[in-house]
Amino acid sequence: MLQEVASALAGVALGLSLAAPPGPMNAIIAEESVLRGWGSGFRAGLGAMSADACFFVLALLGVVTVVRDVPVVQQVLFGLGGLLMLYFAYGAASDANAAFGGDAATDGAGEATDEESKGFRKAFVLALTNPYQILWWLTAGVGLLDPGTFALDALGGLTVSTGSPVIVVGFFAGIALWITGFPAALVTVGRRVDAFAPVVAYLSAIVLALAGLSFLSKATEILA
Repeated sequence: MLQEVASALAGVALGLSLAAPPGPMNAIIAEESVLRGWGSGFRAGLGAMSADACFFVLALLGVVTVVRDVPVVQQVLFGLGGLLMLYFAYGAASDANAAFGGDAATDGAGEATDEESKGFRKAFVLALTNPYQILWWLTAGVGLLDPGTFALDALGGLTVSTGSPVIVVGFFAGIALWITGFPAALVTVGRRVDAFAPVVAYLSAIVLALAGLSFLSKATEILA
């Protein structure tokens, strides 16, 4: 029983290690949350989580390793991902301008009423072309899927079973925890600070733009 609990908690930690770090995915979740409400932010998170489910299946089939072994595939992913990030950065900046100008119509709960949220599609497509997310599956993801055990000496030698259903469930539970709590925290702060939403949207645009330029630069390096 203790081993199963330890495995589940290890899975949650792995899920958070993928979902929580700042980056393009969280930039989209943040933008959707502060401008369109918790539901839109959560749906954006579901988009990224759905992409991870796809990577999980591809990793089981061994397809993800193609990215590591074929440089041209890396180049295409970096290039396409960079262009998408720049495009979404432009959209985030436009949304921020609308928010500052008072053009973004929302209802009492902070949900968008004049525009369908596209956060799920944006996050899903961007995650599928995010080579760093794929690289996570080639590193930490390997440890998640590879059957075996390892001891947690700091916790009295408890063992964690990798490659088990328990740790996989814990992994996706960790992602679900983040995509639920992160938008909620942003919406809570946004309701108390009027300028919070457009500022976060501008910051999201900056993060996406910098990531996009970095990805394009990386694609050029691979080509060279």
